[in-house]
Amino acid sequence: MSSLVETVAFVFALVALGYLSGWSGFLKEETGAGLSDFAVSVAVPLLLFRTMADASFADSLPLHLWATYFTAVAVTWVLAQLTIVHVFGRDSRAGVVGGLSGSFSNLALLGIPFTLGIFGQQGFEVLSLILSVHLPIMIAASIVLFSWFGDKDAPHGLGAVVRDFVANVATNPLIIGIVAGLLWRAAGVEMPSLMTRLVDALADVAAPVALFAMGLGLRRYGISGNIRPAIAMAAFKLLLMPVLALLMAKTMGLTGMSAKVVVAAASLPIGVNPYLIATRFGTGQALASNSMSISTALAFFTTAFWLAVAEWAFG
Repeated sequence: MSSLVETVAFVFALVALGYLSGWSGFLKEETGAGLSDFAVSVAVPLLLFRTMADASFADSLPLHLWATYFTAVAVTWVLAQLTIVHVFGRDSRAGVVGGLSGSFSNLALLGIPFTLGIFGQQGFEVLSLILSVHLPIMIAASIVLFSWFGDKDAPHGLGAVVRDFVANVATNPLIIGIVAGLLWRAAGVEMPSLMTRLVDALADVAAPVALFAMGLGLRRYGISGNIRPAIAMAAFKLLLMPVLALLMAKTMGLTGMSAKVVVAAASLPIGVNPYLIATRFGTGQALASNSMSISTALAFFTTAFWLAVAEWAFG
């Protein structure tokens, strides 16, 4: 248990160091943007490429894994969206942002280094299976719901949004890294030694750089406006979604590493994409920003708790 707490503390300490570096003025805001670009566009995609190229996925049960995780996502999303609309009195479009915020885990910048630190390479292979479909599913669901609840006369039509979605997914470095790794694995070609050294050199720095960059990025988003809805969304994300993932893992028969990773992934704080989507659709930006910042600050305690629960439940 002490090693678990130390690993969790190490992960969040890197995030805190990044935040403090920006807050103190030691590093400029554009430095955080540059580090994030490097992590998301170069280091993390290469890490995913290496994992997909080498992994076996023999006992990962991807269909059960996806059903477990995304059932927890769907239930949490619906309840969070209804809460924003019917408890806090916001409009339906802001409710979509609330639902997305309450169910969108930070699987890339935080989840990847976190999983590597806690579960090692085997756990990261399981997380990669979730990560490979996470962003497309979440963005597609957002587009559908905004179209359903949105203003039909809005200047940005559904066609333009769908085109943006397709273009963003097709050019997303994380998706490219995953697909390239799977294709390389399917081809059965041995990686040249020089290429291996280059990939390893950049992939090995992905975790610490991503965590530090995430901390710097939190300075940019911050907390503004009414925080009560954001606290509610953070509670949905950090408390309800892991419970649902745990129950679904039991129901679907997940065991061992797959079960522990799916609960850990569900317990992670909110990522930046809800804020980006809120900005794209012009509603709920403060809600998404506040939810992300608050959930990240609280996740040190809640995620450690859920890791301990998952270890107890699944061995």
